[in-house]
Amino acid sequence: VQLEESGGGSVQAGGSLRLSCAASGFSISDYCMGWFRQAPGKEREEVASFGWYGRPTYADSVKGRFTVSKDNAKNSLLLQMDSLQTEDTGTYVCARRRWSFNCNSEYAIWGQGTQVTVSS
Repeated sequence: VQLEESGGGSVQAGGSLRLSCAASGFSISDYCMGWFRQAPGKEREEVASFGWYGRPTYADSVKGRFTVSKDNAKNSLLLQMDSLQTEDTGTYVCARRRWSFNCNSEYAIWGQGTQVTVSS
């Protein structure tokens, strides 16, 4: 079971990036998953996730700018990030809940992360 993120990079404020989290060893359609970010000196923040019934939820700081989706054909979790701000800088990590079809279980499988840097 593995998660591998890609798509990070450096972008100017106002720009866009699309992150991808490729899953192996399980089907993403069976699990609730989410994106987190870790900025230097800050606590890890859940920025977007899929909950019960496939409903996406977003942190207030990214609402209206980020969109989480699934590409079941590629078994990947995606994060489209638009109107990026300098405060969005950080390492973005995708994660999977421990148990299938259980969005209350803890996040137990984590990727290594991909760096996003937004400059002014």
